[in-house]
Amino acid sequence: MAADRRTPLWDAPVVAEVVRNDVVESVHHGVVSAMAADGATLLAVGPVDAPILPRSSLKPLQAVAMLLAGAALEGELLALACASHSGEDFHQEGARRILAAAGLDEDALQNTPSLPLDEQERDRVIAAGTGPTRLAQNCSGKHAGMLAACVASGWELTTYRQPDHPLQRLIVEVVEELCGEPVAATTVDGCGAPALGVSAAGLARAFGRIASADPGTPEGTVADAIRRHPEWLGGTRRDVTRLIQGVPGLIAKDGAESVYAVGLADGRGIVVKIADGNDRARGVVTTAALRHLGGADLGPDVAQVLEDLDAEAVVKGHGEPVGAIRAVPLS
Repeated sequence: MAADRRTPLWDAPVVAEVVRNDVVESVHHGVVSAMAADGATLLAVGPVDAPILPRSSLKPLQAVAMLLAGAALEGELLALACASHSGEDFHQEGARRILAAAGLDEDALQNTPSLPLDEQERDRVIAAGTGPTRLAQNCSGKHAGMLAACVASGWELTTYRQPDHPLQRLIVEVVEELCGEPVAATTVDGCGAPALGVSAAGLARAFGRIASADPGTPEGTVADAIRRHPEWLGGTRRDVTRLIQGVPGLIAKDGAESVYAVGLADGRGIVVKIADGNDRARGVVTTAALRHLGGADLGPDVAQVLEDLDAEAVVKGHGEPVGAIRAVPLS
């Protein structure tokens, strides 16, 4: 690879290790950024100022732009617009409701057809002989919300995914304002919509701002929807759902290629990016970052919530637990 194309992630430190019967079998490199409400750096592990692709972790910021464009989204449907949902029936029906309220149906969606993200739902769909659909794909809520925003503002519907569309230009403006930095790259996400590049520090700053925003503002409205309806943001069997449910005031969003973004009600933000894109280390590094910031002070049951989430990062041998994926000390 040419030297000028080398990513800063190559030099990211080890943030997690995979342990099998007390032997370190593998390690994961990554970036961890934590920012205070006043912009001070609380934690910087690896190249936190270098651009990453937040992927679906950017969805709450995109939802802020949808509200600014006039989309009539609230409650569980706003949480769904922020979602990488599991494809459960209520998620798919919710996307239909967003579209119907805008006078549209699923034919207007331009996201990539897919089977449900949730394994049980996927098996059920396959057993029923149903193939991939746009509604089942995990980004259908976001795409439905984008279309609702276009209808509200009178913008062209057939080109809503294009980077030069008014909605996508507004999203860039919102992302840059909340992150406090320019968008470094525009690529194509897995669902076909634009994927924007910002730094881990910038994304952490944005999540802190959304989580601490005043009620009634677009940012505060998005945060409230996520807190009240976390199962619509993830699913009934998702770790991101349990994290939001278990930590008072917290908002969170997972993203493809092992990104996790968290905002706390006091304005602090955390972003984790695992360099190799493997999701198995993302959760334990995020819980370690929360502990580093004083997780015990976030609520009476938070320590147990974090322990329970970590307990799922199991390494198995012959079907039985023989080790774990664990974060290394953060500093």
